[in-house]
Amino acid sequence: MPRDLPIGNERLLVLFDDDYVLRDFYYPNVGKENHAGGFPFRFGVFVDGRFSWVRRDTGWRIDRRYERDTLVTDVTCTHEALGLELRCSDCVDFHETLLIRKVRILNRAADEREVRLYWHHDFRISESDVGDTAAYDPETRTVTHYKGYRYFLANTLVDGVAGVERFAIGQKGAPGREGTWRDAEDDGNLGMNPIAQGAVDSVVSASARVGGNGERAIYYWCCAAKIWEGAWDGAKELNAKVVARGPEAFFTRTRAWWRLWVNKEPTEFFGLPPSIVDLYKRSLLIVATQIDEGGGIIAANDSDITHFARDTYSYVWPRDGALVAHALDMAGYPEKTLKFFHFCADVITPQGYLLHKYNPDKSLASSWHPWVALAALPAGGTQADLKLGRPQLPIQEDETALVVWAMWHHFQRYRDIDAMKPLYGRLIRKAADFMVGYRDPHTKLPAPSYDLWEERRGILTFTCAAVYGGLVAAAEFAGAFGDPDHAARYSAAAREIKDGMDRHLWRPELNRFARMINVGDDGAITVDPVIDASLYGTFAFGAYAADDPRVEATMKAVRDRLWCKTDVGGVARYEDDYYHAVSQDKQAVPGNPWFICTMWLALHSVHKAKTVEELAEAVQILEWVDSRKLPSGVLAEQVNPYTNAPMSVSPLTWSHATVVDVVQSYLEKREAVERCPTCGGPKRRKIEGYERNEPNLTHTH
Repeated sequence: MPRDLPIGNERLLVLFDDDYVLRDFYYPNVGKENHAGGFPFRFGVFVDGRFSWVRRDTGWRIDRRYERDTLVTDVTCTHEALGLELRCSDCVDFHETLLIRKVRILNRAADEREVRLYWHHDFRISESDVGDTAAYDPETRTVTHYKGYRYFLANTLVDGVAGVERFAIGQKGAPGREGTWRDAEDDGNLGMNPIAQGAVDSVVSASARVGGNGERAIYYWCCAAKIWEGAWDGAKELNAKVVARGPEAFFTRTRAWWRLWVNKEPTEFFGLPPSIVDLYKRSLLIVATQIDEGGGIIAANDSDITHFARDTYSYVWPRDGALVAHALDMAGYPEKTLKFFHFCADVITPQGYLLHKYNPDKSLASSWHPWVALAALPAGGTQADLKLGRPQLPIQEDETALVVWAMWHHFQRYRDIDAMKPLYGRLIRKAADFMVGYRDPHTKLPAPSYDLWEERRGILTFTCAAVYGGLVAAAEFAGAFGDPDHAARYSAAAREIKDGMDRHLWRPELNRFARMINVGDDGAITVDPVIDASLYGTFAFGAYAADDPRVEATMKAVRDRLWCKTDVGGVARYEDDYYHAVSQDKQAVPGNPWFICTMWLALHSVHKAKTVEELAEAVQILEWVDSRKLPSGVLAEQVNPYTNAPMSVSPLTWSHATVVDVVQSYLEKREAVERCPTCGGPKRRKIEGYERNEPNLTHTH
């Protein structure tokens, strides 16, 4: 199931599935550790002698959304047969490691009824259910799950009175012990066992009498604490804050915080459709949920992918992070991007390259890129003849290059000299020195590395364009910091790479750039002719102008060949993409449509536009994206080419960051093409949310 409605605060992240069941619970890092592990934290109701878990297959109609401009959910669950409507709000407090849930119970029957709500906990603390404990605390009337350094305390409140009314605590996963969630299903009663250890789960319950056609509210919350925050005492202290202030106060302040955060920069949207503006703001908010307080920008936090890959996307890919950071810088959030740059400075190798991916705590993450190549199989050889070949770096060099590229664009925008000073030697120059040296001797292009899709190794057009952009950025930094020798060295290497791209990657016989070449020991070149959406990199990082005829021809080939010829449409990654493939008709469906690949067409349209009319295609593509989001506004990695159902991970941080990038690029180009030819100033500058007129924001002669 796709993940939906992410809510978090850089230390605690919670995600629900499309049944509004909590499935992922990350703490104390975004992306690490997942104490739910994809297992369901059920939510149930008992009324008129009938019990029901809230799911679509039990008769519930569920509408999942957010409140506007916030990370507070707005979910409506309706069950006609039970005569109930539940209007639910969930938030992670913007500051405390606290999940709060409010349920407004609307009784659609004419008579007063007692309605009980149930919250189930299926914790796997520190990503294992071995050795957990769950216990009832009579002093606070709460249920706490704990193991080692991690504590999770649950409580409820009805009519201003806090304390769990009923609870069940027991073991799970053993014969005859499916879980305490079964305890509620027959008659709504709970066993009240006060403690259990091993593999355990629990259910807490609260009830209210609701008048005919009336309404009542019940609150639930879960406090997270770790040992150096006082562990159980820390969880109790946070619980006491909620009891003293009332849970509604935390909703109020969290709403206010996120509305302030997402609207911090007054923005002229130049008449973009309101739905696109909403998608832009929602994308900023969702990106914010995927960033750890230590600076790690996580690719995605959807544990369902483990069923396919036996691994997750809950890692920091430096490339993804750099492109997300660039989008955030464009939108006005430099504080978050600086943390990411420091993250990269902390993990870069002494040799100057960034590895495949990292955990949010800056440890090295899992990888499938080998440190040694397999030798070529001799003619007529068998598997037994395979031998290890020469050592190789298991890197995607674009990941190193794009961090430096993003940092220069950050510096151009914010001129934060003091912030950049400690990063120049630790990260920028170290990475640039590596990029200068790590090159193929025959072509002067970057030496082979893995592509951005992590599937093939060679000299890639995308990587070459990224390294070019990274070296130009490093040269600019070196010049700005009074380091002319390094500036000249980096500039010379960038020119050699650009010349090599002209000579080897532009293929006249294809009338476009090649995805990749491989160079033999004798200098012989093998061309990979497959059309790949990543060829947008030719213009994205400054190697070529977007209106260069070679770029135009390449992007036309991308659109013509990779656009899915179905009602869904959209752009695939490359020809005959196998990843999560659902179609064998490769002429009509070269691969599943990806949001980022489709929006790269919009970026090309924006970069080459010289008039307002030429920007129309970008708006059309944004509307395509908007029409294929989940009702909450969440974007997956890719969609089914026939049904539009989300596929792979959801949400994908890169998808949402690309929305931000396209919108900001559009706005900047729109302002540029609308400048007054007489004075060079903007023709108009109406700022959303600002009523006052400021002299520097209005056009006068």
